[in-house]
Amino acid sequence: MNRIAKRFARLKESQEKGFVVYIGGGDPNLGATADLACAFDKLGVDVLEIGVPFSDPLADGLVNQLAAQRGLESRTTPPLILKTVRQIRETSEIPIVLYVYFNLLHRFGFARFIQEAANAGVDGLLVLDLPPEESENYETLMGDAGLSVIYLIAPTTPEDRIEFIVRRATGFIYYVSREGVTGMQSKISMTIGEMISRIRAHTDLPIAIGFGISNPDQAAAVAREAEAVVVGSAIVNQIAEHGKSADLVSKVAAFVEPMIKAVKRSIETI
Repeated sequence: MNRIAKRFARLKESQEKGFVVYIGGGDPNLGATADLACAFDKLGVDVLEIGVPFSDPLADGLVNQLAAQRGLESRTTPPLILKTVRQIRETSEIPIVLYVYFNLLHRFGFARFIQEAANAGVDGLLVLDLPPEESENYETLMGDAGLSVIYLIAPTTPEDRIEFIVRRATGFIYYVSREGVTGMQSKISMTIGEMISRIRAHTDLPIAIGFGISNPDQAAAVAREAEAVVVGSAIVNQIAEHGKSADLVSKVAAFVEPMIKAVKRSIETI
């Protein structure tokens, strides 16, 4: 059982909801990525997603595109991301998922990347542009390495494909709560409850809801519908705003903490 499975088992036992954070690797630099990871762990973040910078992040909105650009400008590469994960593992056991585009894995070497990610202390991969129908031996390689296979389900995913996807996923299901790319939104989707019920009909895996959640009220509302909430762009935006500040980590932590508390309290209102 890897760290992701252990964390969700612990959350279920304690009847808590999970809080997942996304940040861009190397934004503004890899030292900051490691420091933020350790700060998030201390705050009570349950899973950390680290985006591997890529030149054509088609699933991402402007905020995360700019984070990827800053990561590339800081000369962040897949091997340096793995080196940073190893550094994080010296002081933290926070579950880590790499959010990555397939071209990077292809160039690195598919099987080699999976094994080196596992050796570094990564717990799962979310490959944005790798449909399960085209994954070939990806899931086998991931299972052999002890890594979770995180797949996305969207509001437009038909029933038969939901069933197909969840059969092949491990760790948790990432439900994209609205159509389009990543980005902050002023209100949450009204169809979340219906879609979560449809997904639950096919799997017992935990469901994490993301895309557009940007404040404590939204986080608490979404947490009532699933096992975890994912917040990315709103946090990445804070990193962009304070990236040159010596207080970057404390400022981002101060932004994240109220959302964690809102998610953890959400069980009380169910």
